[in-house]
Amino acid sequence: MFRTAARGAFLSSGTVSATHRVFIPAFASIRDSRFVCSYSTTSHLSNMSMTVTEAITHDHRELEDYYNNIKKAPDHDTATRWQNQFVWELARHSIGEELVVYPAFEKYLGDKGKDMANQDRADHNQLKVELKKFQNLKSTDPDFAPTLDKLFKDLQDHVKSEEAVDLPTLEKALTDDVTADIAKTFERTKMFTPTRSHPSAPDKPPFETVAGLLAAPLDKLSDLFRKFPTESTPRVG
Repeated sequence: MFRTAARGAFLSSGTVSATHRVFIPAFASIRDSRFVCSYSTTSHLSNMSMTVTEAITHDHRELEDYYNNIKKAPDHDTATRWQNQFVWELARHSIGEELVVYPAFEKYLGDKGKDMANQDRADHNQLKVELKKFQNLKSTDPDFAPTLDKLFKDLQDHVKSEEAVDLPTLEKALTDDVTADIAKTFERTKMFTPTRSHPSAPDKPPFETVAGLLAAPLDKLSDLFRKFPTESTPRVG
């Protein structure tokens, strides 16, 4: 089936337990293979009762997959395609958390939640600086691999803390309906966020919301001229 969104459209096929989805960025022709981005096999995001933890950890696993595809790319063209996919996902994920998940920490967990949100925003600020450096490198650059490895190590440290401490603490304070609502809002918000790193932008609403709305159209337009993975692009697994 087709499902359209501001960021593009998903072409899905398969069963409920395993769905292969192909991403078509907004404004791109479905017949132009430059703009087709393959996703890993999954379907749980279409489940309307998913929790915020499921939404966040799904993105984390996707980022790990993209990193591995960059590292094991057989040529520079393949590495560039997965680089763009990695940047696209991490930029959207980070801002989605800052606009939706971290305010939930503050709302439902009081002072402890504020401390968690502040630490996570500080982690994000460092990651955004590293991501901006990485997104501007060519796969032929000698700094490409070491910059990616440093970025991914710091990302993994942040992910481990979120998954081991932050998200379980938040889930304990939420009802099933509330965690599902936060997850849906997180997914919707990512449709309208920038797709590149902008470290100098605000990291809290409402100013981050405004900055994101201004940057996102330019990022999405630029994405039309970048290479992304296609169904024929080599991938791990």
